[in-house]
Amino acid sequence: MTEFYPEGWLTENKENKAAIQNITSLMDACRDKKILEARATICDGSHNLIVDLGCVKGIIPREEGAIGIKEGLVRDIAIISRVNRPVCFIVQSLTKDERGNPLAILSRKAAQIICKKEYINNLVSGDVVKARITHLEPFGVFADIGCGVISLLPIDTISVSRIDHPKERFLIDMDIRAIVKSNENGRISLTHKELLGTWEENASFFSVGETVAGIIRSVEDYGAFVELSPNLAGLAEIKEGVKKGQQTSVYIKNIIPERMKIKLIIIDTFNYDYKPSVPIYFYKEDHINRFIYSPKDSAKLVETVFENIEAKIK
Repeated sequence: MTEFYPEGWLTENKENKAAIQNITSLMDACRDKKILEARATICDGSHNLIVDLGCVKGIIPREEGAIGIKEGLVRDIAIISRVNRPVCFIVQSLTKDERGNPLAILSRKAAQIICKKEYINNLVSGDVVKARITHLEPFGVFADIGCGVISLLPIDTISVSRIDHPKERFLIDMDIRAIVKSNENGRISLTHKELLGTWEENASFFSVGETVAGIIRSVEDYGAFVELSPNLAGLAEIKEGVKKGQQTSVYIKNIIPERMKIKLIIIDTFNYDYKPSVPIYFYKEDHINRFIYSPKDSAKLVETVFENIEAKIK
């Protein structure tokens, strides 16, 4: 069974390297319609992508650059932005250029069509997928889930602890895992927070009496919400000068599982620009049917139920 990956995952793969090492192996890949990957070096004036195959020059004609380019559904920036980055493709033919030099005609669009038909269209709610972050926007992130096919991960599904912008969690080209929230005719919506652990799993790393690191996520009249981990926050008593976004050290005063509450005391705060790190995942399987965030004895049930049509938050 063919496995499909975000662009960039195959570049250093031994099988991929072997397939582009000479004309004969490229001809075999052409015959087998094998999805390969190499770096795009130039986007010419006609928006054709020139691909470095090592043994021969490769070209992806503009209309073969992505699904939807020909129809005007996708802007040319989707092609231009691939320069100096890996691109996936199918070898369509081997010919010669106007000078008689070998030339490989490639299609990224064909690779995407195969990926959608054999993989993406068959994904159901609850499937866990590999993804690579491609764009960060205030409302969420766009992620490549296979052969450059992009899906949306809304900001409110990134983590339980709320953030102002996805840049607080992710970097461009960061590899993550995500869950299919819905699949509407191959248009995938993702969620992420269910992979980051339950309230109890996150709270198990902390104990009453400890002083630990955190981030001030919001400041209210009744206290400041402090993120201890992406899926866990506590409420601290108000302290003068505390501002949203600051790093902080907090003393853990109490942990109350039945109320999903952690009471904190702010020891100190300071400003510091930190770089997001790759998420730590508690859930390791390839499919999830139900995620219960709240503790067993909690008065409030917080869960995500994944169904074949959509995920419902209760």
